[in-house]
Amino acid sequence: MMHSEETRTDTPAIALLKESGAESTKHSGGTLLTHLRRVEALIGAWGGRPVLRAAALCHAFYGTDGLPISLLELSERDRLVEAIGTEAEELVYFYASCDRKASYPTLAAADGEPVTFRDRFTGEEFTPSVRQRRDFAELTVANELDLCKVNASFRERNGADLLALFTRWAPLLSEATVREVNEVLG
Repeated sequence: MMHSEETRTDTPAIALLKESGAESTKHSGGTLLTHLRRVEALIGAWGGRPVLRAAALCHAFYGTDGLPISLLELSERDRLVEAIGTEAEELVYFYASCDRKASYPTLAAADGEPVTFRDRFTGEEFTPSVRQRRDFAELTVANELDLCKVNASFRERNGADLLALFTRWAPLLSEATVREVNEVLG
């Protein structure tokens, strides 16, 4: 049986994304799959570690506080673990579970200051590790900057607020990320 070049090069994550409908789900700048690939590429361009890149590619599997579409049910988390590994899947869950209104204000709190993260699926509140906060911030910035780059009206509506938020989060972000924030939103 013949396989196309694209099929032969699909990673387990891409195959699961396609099987779950990301390739046909409309999203700013094309499809959800093209958006996810752009977000992964941004993380890679900023020097993101492989686990963060995998999470970036798959960050929409469980939906988000800003995007109610989910590609997998939470009861199917093991399928994503199989495709990208436990650590990357846990980051995808962490990203998807964020109650933005409750969690964004304290994310970049200084050491010793309280940080509250609320899981929107369970209602549980906890203090995430610095690594979790950094990964979450990098992934959030990549996601929002991609939307700003491909959707001028999104950028016009949200750019100033995003710049203010990401400026507060700068201690969590890589230098490359901060530069891109300033280039796109500054």
